Formats: sequence, C-alpha cells, structure tokens
Amino acid sequence: MSCPRIEVDLAKIRRNTQTLVSRLGPRGISVTGVTKAVCGHPAVARAMLEGGAVGLADARITNVQRLRAAGLTDPITLIRTPMLSQADQVVQSCEVSYNTETLVISALASAAIRNGAVHGIVLMVEMGDQRDGILPENLAGIVQQVMHMPGVALKGIGANFACLSGLAPTTLQMSNFCDLANEIEHRCGPILNVVSGGSSANLPWALGGHATGRVNDLRLGEAILLGIEPVSGDRIEGMHTDAFTLVAEVIETGAKSTPSATALVNPTLARRRIAQASGVSKRSIVAMGHQDTDILGLAMPFGSTLIGATSDHLVIGTPGTPPTLGSEVRFQMNYNALMHAMAAPDIEVALVGDPPTPPAQHTQGKVGHLALV
Repeated sequence: MSCPRIEVDLAKIRRNTQTLVSRLGPRGISVTGVTKAVCGHPAVARAMLEGGAVGLADARITNVQRLRAAGLTDPITLIRTPMLSQADQVVQSCEVSYNTETLVISALASAAIRNGAVHGIVLMVEMGDQRDGILPENLAGIVQQVMHMPGVALKGIGANFACLSGLAPTTLQMSNFCDLANEIEHRCGPILNVVSGGSSANLPWALGGHATGRVNDLRLGEAILLGIEPVSGDRIEGMHTDAFTLVAEVIETGAKSTPSATALVNPTLARRRIAQASGVSKRSIVAMGHQDTDILGLAMPFGSTLIGATSDHLVIGTPGTPPTLGSEVRFQMNYNALMHAMAAPDIEVALVGDPPTPPAQHTQGKVGHLALV
C-alpha cells in the first residue's frame, strides 16, 4: 500500500456505533452518525448505519453529494445552515437541514417547490455555545413563519454545545432546552418529532443518572470515530480509540547535530520547533507535514519524540535504534488531525476490518424514522 495513508477499521467503527446505540436507546435517544470528519466517506457512513445509527448528517453539501454518488439512499441531514447559493443542491440531496435564518428557509422552500419536494427544517437554538442558533425568545415567531411556508415542513429543534465555547452542557441548560420544546408545542401547536440535544460532548449528560426529557436524538461523530468524549478527551468505556491510523514512510534517518543559536534568528523557525535535542540526536524524517494533517494532533509512536515539522516533512527523535529507510511509522490522531488528513489529496484511505455491506441493505426498514433526523 502507498504512503501516506489512513487505515480505517470499519469493524471498530461499527462496534463503536453499536455500543452507543445500545446505551442511548433505553434512554429514548437515537444516534445520527456524523460523517463530516471523514469527508462523507461512504464506507464509514455504511458502518455507522450497520451499527444502528438511524440516519446520517454532514456539514458540507459536497460530502452529502459524495454519499449520494456512492449509492446511499438513506435520508441525510445537513447540519450547517445552508448557503443561500446552494438551496437547490440542499433540497436535491438532503431530506432535512438545520437552519437559523428565515431568508435561507424561504430559499429552501422555493427550491423545494421547484423540485416537487417538501424539505424538512430543524431550527437550531442558541443555548449558550455562542456559535449558530436562534435566540430562545425569538424561536416561537420563527416557528410560526416556517409553519406557513409552503415547500418546507418543521421537523424539530436542535442545539449545539461545546463546539465554539468548549464547555460541556449543564443539566440546567439541557432542562431549559427541553422546556423550550414543550413551550413551542404549547404556543404554536406543532409536534416536534426531532429534539436533537447536541453532539458527542453531550454523552456524559445523556448517559448520566438523570432524566433526559424531550431529547430524542444526538448527532455523534467524534465519539463513534475515535471512541472519546470530546470535552475531557477521555476514552469512552468499551469503545475503540484506534479505528483510524495514519501511516507515513521514513525518507531519511540518522544523527543530526543541534544547530547553534545563531542559526535560529528567524522567530518563525523557532516557533516550529517542538522539542529541542541536545548535542547529536537520532532522528528520522517521514514524508508528511503540515499540508497533510494537524501535526500537533498526532500521537507519536512509543518512545519517539516530535522534533518539528514543515509543510512536507515530519521530524521525530528516537532514543534507541531509529526506523530504517523506507519503513513505515504509525500514528494515532485526534479529531483535528483526522479531519485534515481525510481531506488531504495525497493521503490514501485504506479500508481494513470487515468489508462494508452493499448499500441496498440500508434502504428499507428504517426510512420512516430516518426521515425525521
């Protein structure tokens, strides 16, 4: 196999999904698998669906189109507010989209009418993350507007936590969000089929000992893909944290003398150095750099040290025998490193583990429920 590459263990992604589905299901919460970190990779999406995810979600229409081109017919939700310029593409590729702007919803309604469809709308509410969302006091008025727009149908409400602020949701915030769903139904009349309470950062709350109220959906990406809880970075019990491995080839190995201080007058170079070796160190250079991934999001192989990186080179130090020329070095990635590596044009994706099932197996049985997310 070529280098650099990402080895993706589909069986571990499937099992991670199954684990979360089995834990959240008894609490009345379904799992929507988020594929944005893997750029809408069809095999990863199918592994999530095989693991019990009731639907898929992504933030970019190009990723959704990739899933459709691969033959996936399951309903897909666009979880970033659509661009006005992409209204027709959103309606043609997605059953539902998350929205905060009435002008965008109006454009989606017009696009749906042109395409002979009815597009589902989930309204995102600002509950404290300070990113996207309608202020709670404005929600009822926008609900009324959406209800009177032909071409669209209100499906529910959603919220984000720990995306911009990095703060996990509190029990009070989640209780207020559930109360908001009840209030909207009381004032406006519609039944909210979807009350999407957040992302992987909501898992400690969702799996806690308290009631989960109206929340019946979580949008899970990082927890499924990496087996960790994003806010703390802790491994989720029973989950695989090594479903993705980044592999790069050694292109130079040997000892280097430490440069003198006069060679580092450029402050940019000084900032790029991660670890300072003393005297002569054993180093290896692998053919991968900042252009390929988030270097600081890589876990170094056991016993190795990150010395530094440039656009195309990653320099690691080894206390013992360095890897041989042409050998492969394997790295685990955090979420940022995974996102960048999956989007890098020069990194191949190699599927390992159980092969994915043909897409036809996912087109029946769950469609009625999937249409709600």
